[in-house]
Amino acid sequence: MTETVAAIVAAHRAGTVSPARTVARSFQRIRDHNDPAIFISLRDEREALAEAETLTKKDTAQLPLYGVPVAVKDNIDVLGLPTTAACPAFAYSPTHDATSVARLRAAGVIVIGKTNLDQFATGLVGVRSPYGIPNNPMRGDLIPGGSSSGSAVAVSAGLVPLALGTDTAGSGRVPAMLNNIVGLKPSLGLISTAGVVPACRTLDCVSIFSLTVDDAMTALAAMAGPDGADPFSQHRPLAAMQPFPGQIRLGVPRQGQLIFFGDKAAENAYGDAVARWIALGATLVECDLEPFYETARLLYEGPWVAERYLVIRNLLASSPDAISPGDARDHGGRLTPHRRGYICRTIPAAGATPHHRACFCPSRRTGAADSADRLFDCAGAGQSDRTQQPARHLHQFVNLLDLCGLALPASIRSDDIPFGITLLAPAGHDAQLASIGRVFHADTRLAMGSRNLQQPPLAPLLTGVSGDEIAIAVVGAHLSGMALNGELKALGGRLLQATATAPDYKLYALKGTTPPKPGMLRVKPGAGSAIQLELWALSAAAFGKFVASIPPPLSIGTIRLADGSGMKGFLVEPAAIDGARDISAFGGWRAFMAEATAPAK
Repeated sequence: MTETVAAIVAAHRAGTVSPARTVARSFQRIRDHNDPAIFISLRDEREALAEAETLTKKDTAQLPLYGVPVAVKDNIDVLGLPTTAACPAFAYSPTHDATSVARLRAAGVIVIGKTNLDQFATGLVGVRSPYGIPNNPMRGDLIPGGSSSGSAVAVSAGLVPLALGTDTAGSGRVPAMLNNIVGLKPSLGLISTAGVVPACRTLDCVSIFSLTVDDAMTALAAMAGPDGADPFSQHRPLAAMQPFPGQIRLGVPRQGQLIFFGDKAAENAYGDAVARWIALGATLVECDLEPFYETARLLYEGPWVAERYLVIRNLLASSPDAISPGDARDHGGRLTPHRRGYICRTIPAAGATPHHRACFCPSRRTGAADSADRLFDCAGAGQSDRTQQPARHLHQFVNLLDLCGLALPASIRSDDIPFGITLLAPAGHDAQLASIGRVFHADTRLAMGSRNLQQPPLAPLLTGVSGDEIAIAVVGAHLSGMALNGELKALGGRLLQATATAPDYKLYALKGTTPPKPGMLRVKPGAGSAIQLELWALSAAAFGKFVASIPPPLSIGTIRLADGSGMKGFLVEPAAIDGARDISAFGGWRAFMAEATAPAK
């Protein structure tokens, strides 16, 4: 089974795997993986299994994350587990879940444990924790990235399919790309930060790590929404994802503004990513990155550092040795693209008050924001593409400019180091980024995480399909108005839409079938025809009955649609086409039958 969130939920609903079994598998994998630096604390396994069992008594159609094991970064409160922020002296026992965790639980997740991080979420390397350094499962001598190191590694290593991090200046994106997974940083205020230990209160975001973009968006939809407990939360309706647009303008840095430090492999990987966007139909627009660099400098020259200080100042005064100095000189021998230190003891903010807010440097910040707005206007579609590599703060300006971001795997270099890109857009365009990012990621055909899991076909973006329904593609006698369409209707089937396959198929009129039926055969990609079909929705029970009634040589397989997504539908066994007429030129069964049954002239 492909271990995406979507596949796990489907298996739970179909009854082929129980939530308790999935949770038990996560705990077993944690034991087998044997890296004690990934988790700071784990739930009692029996307690987690009991919670998984209770889910089966609920209306599972209302649980979009039914039985999904989740890891939570240890600066986010989980009832029953201590919150340490990777500082034992700071640890406390929360009285309730963080809002983000509570909403995930309501959607059906089972929390497995709390993950390691750079202390107080201060760092981008993942090595500044007294709880050890999580091993990057992609390459052992590569840093895991931070600050959300444990969460990213847990997903990449296949311990859980979904994890929460935080992202103030890149902590939800840098680790994602160092671990060959997806990292979603939502618009500010879209997910409540109530119950999150602040790193920089006005800039903090809860972020999401997953194997696919669709999985991240499912989690985002479960958590998004205003929260009275968080004064910085906002009412930002989350739009639905849309098919890949026919025309898209993507902003990219001007020639020479990206610095690769002599790393030709990274430079070549960036060029390959740009070429992939062009092949997907994007028009690239070169834009000036200087406004972003200017904004990034403000993060450490402005008052936002004082916000970090406020969180730990009492501990710093009473127990200074409890706080790591954040010296980046020792990375445990691991390769790192970042050598920037954050030394907490030298923060020049002794006069800050708890009521202080980031309101200094307004003219510099506003001017930079205005310039960034013009850049997005220049790109035209509200997207910009950045490499995430060792070059001048290409991650730290995002929340200062109120942007949303999506980190995507792009390739694996010849030295086995993963390479990723980040898509950025103005706040509120989260679904737009996901809509194009999912297609880019699928087009790479990269294995997911570090376990060589094959990417599943993109799920079609269908509307009107309820949680307990399964969509199926029909190409022949089950089409609307055709001889066997009544079988679908008798099972409660509903027509969703008419569409077509990718040009990867041939259609044959099978011999000796009553009523007449076609057979669709997959051929080499691009070597066939686009075949017209219909998508119908059936309940899970009706789907099982329908599939069981299909006679050979027909069978159900995965069909690639014109938009690149995958859908269960009718295919034919290759042996059955011997002597059958190739009717691919008609573009579909309906057109062929119209000619075959037309009165002779």
